[in-house]
Amino acid sequence: GDWNVIDPAGKVAGHNRIEAILGGCAISENWDGTAGNRAKSYNAYDAQSKTWQQFWVDARGGVLHLSGGLEGRSMVLRSTRPGAHVDRITWTPNDDGTVRQLWQSSEDSGKTWKIEFDGRYERIRHGNRA
Repeated sequence: GDWNVIDPAGKVAGHNRIEAILGGCAISENWDGTAGNRAKSYNAYDAQSKTWQQFWVDARGGVLHLSGGLEGRSMVLRSTRPGAHVDRITWTPNDDGTVRQLWQSSEDSGKTWKIEFDGRYERIRHGNRA
C-alpha cells in the first residue's frame, strides 16, 4: 500500500508505495523523499539460501544489496558487499499498525553504528497523504 514516512521530529520525510509483484513472489518499493531523493527496491525470498534479498537503487546512483531475515519481530537486512562498511536496515512493526525503519551504518565491521535514517511508516488512508 501507500505510506507516509515520518522522521523522529514528526516531519514527513517522504512517501513510499509498496506492492506485491510477479504473482506475489516479490515486493516492489517506490520511495519519493521530500528532499527530492527517489529510489526503488525489489525484495524477494531466496529459498536456496533461506534469506530475504533486497536490491535498492536511488536516483543519485546509490546501490545496496541487502540480505537477511526475521530476528524476533523485526526484519533485519545487512549489506552483502565485503569490507569494513556495513549497512543494516531493521523494520519493526509497532502495536498501532505503523512500522519503524531504522537504517544504520558501520565503518568498523559492525562494532559501532551510526543512524542514517529513522522513520515511522504510517499507512495512507484515502485523503490522508501528508
